Amino acid sequence: MKVLSVNVAVPRPNPAKGLAMTGIDKQPVTDPISVRPPGPKTTGLHSGVVGDLIGDVQSHGGDDQAVYAYAREDLDWWESSLGRSLPSGFFGENLTTVGLDVNGAMIGEIWKVGAEVELQATFGRIPCATFQARMEEPRWTRRFAQANRTGAYLRIVTPGSLQVGDPIEIVHRPGRGVSIGEAFRIWMFDHGSLPQLLEAENLPKDLRAEVEKRVARR
Repeated sequence: MKVLSVNVAVPRPNPAKGLAMTGIDKQPVTDPISVRPPGPKTTGLHSGVVGDLIGDVQSHGGDDQAVYAYAREDLDWWESSLGRSLPSGFFGENLTTVGLDVNGAMIGEIWKVGAEVELQATFGRIPCATFQARMEEPRWTRRFAQANRTGAYLRIVTPGSLQVGDPIEIVHRPGRGVSIGEAFRIWMFDHGSLPQLLEAENLPKDLRAEVEKRVARR
């Protein structure tokens, strides 16, 4: 399990949401990068990766979406499915991993990356209009959601420096809870099972509040 590619945004215009810029176009870098908790979503530093860009600060970034990881194995699956090349970083991920079951990670699971950085899985990536525009594939957002190869957002437990080739070690896995893939499936398609998400102790606070609200209405 290791970091195959580290990817940082190249700012592009974002007509899909009527915003000035998007950071979804992430390109591989070879130098080490620094990561640190960015703070609140709308008022903090937005991305947890120094030098990265978050364009839609209402929907992305903040402490619970500080870093986005996607497995090279899932990119390869999409390459076969779509019949096109998908280089590392193309889905807007900061870390392209290899040998790690990203979607099978438990919410609250902690990865040690390299010598010092620790990252904690929080939730899957919900596809948006910017992603649809980048992919230029029919009904892409729904297709991505149904495939449930969502990747994982991560909060930064221990800041530091990481780089290509760094080993990834799972140093903590909750004894009970919900995986990234299962939580995403419930959130998107199985609302009757929403109470299961509340079993995840490290579910982001705003998401927990929304789940509690939906459960109370049922």
